[in-house]
Amino acid sequence: MLTMAAPIALIDTLNSLLNAEQTSVFRFMGEGYPYLSRATVEVRVRLQEMVATIEQRAIRLADQIERLGGVPDFAPRGVDREEQYLAFLSLKFLLPKLVDAKKTLIERYENALGAMGKSESRDLVSSLLEEHRSQLKTLEEAAARVASSK
Repeated sequence: MLTMAAPIALIDTLNSLLNAEQTSVFRFMGEGYPYLSRATVEVRVRLQEMVATIEQRAIRLADQIERLGGVPDFAPRGVDREEQYLAFLSLKFLLPKLVDAKKTLIERYENALGAMGKSESRDLVSSLLEEHRSQLKTLEEAAARVASSK
């Protein structure tokens, strides 16, 4: 716990990451996503595990924001018009989009680390970044397998 007020910029940075987690396209990959039933068990399980980690990361970020004296800015749970088309993509077309989305999240975390300097939140953000990097490798492998299958 900080003895003095945490910089507003740090809380804003963490809230930005919280928002990015909650609005990522991965929230569509829940069990109700129609193309998961057609995916191999391995791909389906991996994607469902990734979806489950969104809430875990959001909770960890929100807890850190509160520890710093801030208020977590939870994103609304709506669907953007631009994202509605995702429900109609086959897994073969969707996986590259998920890879791109994961790369964007990684970039946001890297930028956040660069902006926060030496803070108590650095370890948390680094840990969450490594989780995203690991998931990116899994997505890239799954995308390559699905692309090569008929």
